[in-house]
Amino acid sequence: MAGSATFAAAARVADGALLPLTLIARMRLAFVWLLAFAGGFVIVEPAPYEFILLLAIIVFVSTGLTLRAAQIPLLLLLIGHNIGFIVALLPVIDLPDTLKWTAVSVMLSASTIFIAMVFGRDTERCLDILIKGYVASAIVTCAIAVLAFFKLMPGWENFVLYLRARSTFKDPNVFGPFLVLPGLIVIQWIVGGRLRQALAGGAVFLVIAAGLFLSFSRGAWGNFAVSAAVMLVLMAVTARTLADRFRVIAFAVIGTIAVASIILVLLSFADVWSLFEERAALMKDYDAGPGGRFGRHVQALLLIPVTPLGLGPLQFSKFFIYEPHNSFLDPFMNGGWLAGITWFGLTLTTLLLGLRHVFVRTPWQTTYLAVYATFVGQVGESYIIDVQHWRHYFLIMGVIWGLMTAPRARQAALVARPALRAPSPDAAAASA
Repeated sequence: MAGSATFAAAARVADGALLPLTLIARMRLAFVWLLAFAGGFVIVEPAPYEFILLLAIIVFVSTGLTLRAAQIPLLLLLIGHNIGFIVALLPVIDLPDTLKWTAVSVMLSASTIFIAMVFGRDTERCLDILIKGYVASAIVTCAIAVLAFFKLMPGWENFVLYLRARSTFKDPNVFGPFLVLPGLIVIQWIVGGRLRQALAGGAVFLVIAAGLFLSFSRGAWGNFAVSAAVMLVLMAVTARTLADRFRVIAFAVIGTIAVASIILVLLSFADVWSLFEERAALMKDYDAGPGGRFGRHVQALLLIPVTPLGLGPLQFSKFFIYEPHNSFLDPFMNGGWLAGITWFGLTLTTLLLGLRHVFVRTPWQTTYLAVYATFVGQVGESYIIDVQHWRHYFLIMGVIWGLMTAPRARQAALVARPALRAPSPDAAAASA
């Protein structure tokens, strides 16, 4: 325990986290906060997020940004992914929205590698400010969602779609998943914080839980449940003491009761109950049948072998009314084999490498557990919905790569490895 504390202290000085902030450093952190906050305001496309991202890239590149060797696989996979889209775009470039769709895809991929590179310097501060911006965005968007759903604000109809809260998003099915990571972060405040932090976390969680529920996104509900379960299991497994492990287990029980209570309160409103009855069904009409969601999965799967270059961006719906709504099939349809294979490879690589770094002792390990668990839930939901233009999906993936390739994380991994090996007979004899 003392050794790990010494290592953490030495590393903190080594990467400059204790050094006073310069004006340039403050400006860099301000853009990180703005980028995370802007992720909650995507009711139009291109969104403010894209413009802030461009400015942030200019600021960081001009003041120092480094691509690390461990991030090269991420870069190559993203480049290959977008080359597939660009090649598939050429035959349909004159059709409406195809060029804009491809440009946004390229920009979001750039955001992932950019975020990963940002964490190469002053990792703790960057992560802290990014999380603060993300949670602030969740609070604001959830407050708008609740006020709009109950028609308590002017122009409420602009923030509701099909009687469901969408807040400042184009679709409730994007708004709901956006809230998963801040929801998990707030849970960690409640579990591991002192009384004041736990109480503040509880109040914020009520707001986020209300927004998540009122989105009436079944995928988002399942996403949050899976992500929360994964995070709590990982927190219990990686807990340093038995008391910490017990605290996590106790919260899992109490938290489940608390969430159920929040839902019951919301269901006491007649409008909420009627919409919940409609949305609670596991299978809706548009999910079943040859033309339903899962029928389109089969149709897209059958097209893959005969369309090596894909159909082109946004062209699948010209033949089958809707897109496949499956993030492992969508890239094949929009960008052909290259886009589809690289997306699958990127997802699998992030999951496997990310899992290995769950057990690396770093000052940000607890936050990393929330980020990784969120990504697991997002990947699961991506089977039934298209995440290709979810800003927060690409941001979360960038955070995972940034944290697991940060200098201190790699040092910690190297320090931990020898301890995992059984001592050699010579070493054992010498210690005896």
